Amino acid sequence: MSDIFKLNPNPLVKYLQKPASEFTKADIIRYIEDHEIEMLNFRYVGGDGRLKTLNFIIQGKNHLDSILCTGERVDGSSLFNFLEAGSSDLYVVPRFKTAFLNPFSEIPCIDILCSYYDKEGKPLSSSPENIMRKAHQALVEKTGYSLEVMGEIEYYVISEKDDLFKATDQKGYHESEPFVKWEKLRVDAMMAMAQTGANIKYSHSEVGNFTDDEHEYEQNEIEFLPTNIEDAADQLIIAKWILRHVAYQYGVTVSFAPKITAGKAGSGMHFHMRPMKDGKNVTLENGKISDVSKKVIAGILDLAPALSAFGNTIPTSYFRLVPHQEAPTNVCWGERNRSALIRVPLGWVGASDMVKCANPLEAPTNKDFSDKQTFEFRCPDGSADIYLMIAGLCVGARHGFEMPNGLEFAQQTYIDVNIFDEKHKSRQEKLAQLPFSCKKAAEYLKEKAEVFKQHGVFTDSLIEGTAKKLLDFNDENLREKISCNKEETMKLVRRYLHCG
Repeated sequence: MSDIFKLNPNPLVKYLQKPASEFTKADIIRYIEDHEIEMLNFRYVGGDGRLKTLNFIIQGKNHLDSILCTGERVDGSSLFNFLEAGSSDLYVVPRFKTAFLNPFSEIPCIDILCSYYDKEGKPLSSSPENIMRKAHQALVEKTGYSLEVMGEIEYYVISEKDDLFKATDQKGYHESEPFVKWEKLRVDAMMAMAQTGANIKYSHSEVGNFTDDEHEYEQNEIEFLPTNIEDAADQLIIAKWILRHVAYQYGVTVSFAPKITAGKAGSGMHFHMRPMKDGKNVTLENGKISDVSKKVIAGILDLAPALSAFGNTIPTSYFRLVPHQEAPTNVCWGERNRSALIRVPLGWVGASDMVKCANPLEAPTNKDFSDKQTFEFRCPDGSADIYLMIAGLCVGARHGFEMPNGLEFAQQTYIDVNIFDEKHKSRQEKLAQLPFSCKKAAEYLKEKAEVFKQHGVFTDSLIEGTAKKLLDFNDENLREKISCNKEETMKLVRRYLHCG
């Protein structure tokens, strides 16, 4: 066995001795034959953001070959609200690089993610996954730069009360067992994710924890490593499915909802990005944020209120986006500033000898770690349409290069202070604001629709369908009406507890 694949947690990668990106139909068939796999699942994402399933019992090599060669038909109108019933037949076609051994099935089973194709055998123009691909292709073609992405998933575990080793309310950040109770669930989920091919950075308990009369709520986070946009999106979608599956096995609930109750930490789904050129991270130049990054940041900030239509898609999203909750409300960016919409976190610049300092027996490394630098878009939450959110970030990045005043706009929206301090109130008043409702997000999306549709990326039907879905919530003044009413707020939370 090659040392390159010896420690890889994905059983297919380890056995086939090649990266998943090189999987072929013949590889999948060989693994299935050699491991006596009895079942095949097609997985694809519906309009609600959840993985859907089509099960096949493998009835022979010819049957398996036929399934992998042709895909299968599905009813698109039952999956997406922008398709008419009269023309809704779609194909789902497997993408072999996504194949993984199902970590939960009692019957030996391979799962494969699929893409949607229309009646003419072409990628479905309005499919969120295809829109993401088109958005990134337009970015590369028009600017020469690509974008790598990684996500953070925050979630609450909701369980029966446990009076032993109580954690301090809202002080759960990086806490350890036994003061947090669900580290094992998180680790089990991580192991399953890694076996499906996910590139995981780390996990930890998060700030939020509290109890009510019957239940205990514990917040956790899993963060991934930067990778190409397709793999970044796929691993987030699979990760959410895995977390729910593991929680079900434990007999508890996992929720990615942006707000669980008033006055407690909400859950986000932050997206880190890094612009790439010829395989190299160009976020920094001479140890400082590069002009390329500033253009990307400027474009995303200019579209940020409209991007909420993809990243904050339910009414309770806007109960999280309030001041003083480590969630952004102002359209601005800054370094290490958690009140900013886009944050540039610490990036090991000028800090290469810390290991030598902590371990005197080690030789100095003097290594350049600038490739680790990213910047983070902080407003999306667990209700986000992951494909469309990443597509929107790619559109924003491209838009930043097309803006004649991109660098100037980046300078105007940069902050190096706590924007919520009273002494900086005048600065805050000059900044654009994120929307306060789904209705407002829909209005911003329609205002910026032409930018999203440029270069054939977003379609009219997708923009209109997204806006209609948001407008149908009729939540324009909802936050103002019920934010002080705990009973009504909890009714709303329960309605959208399993978003995304």
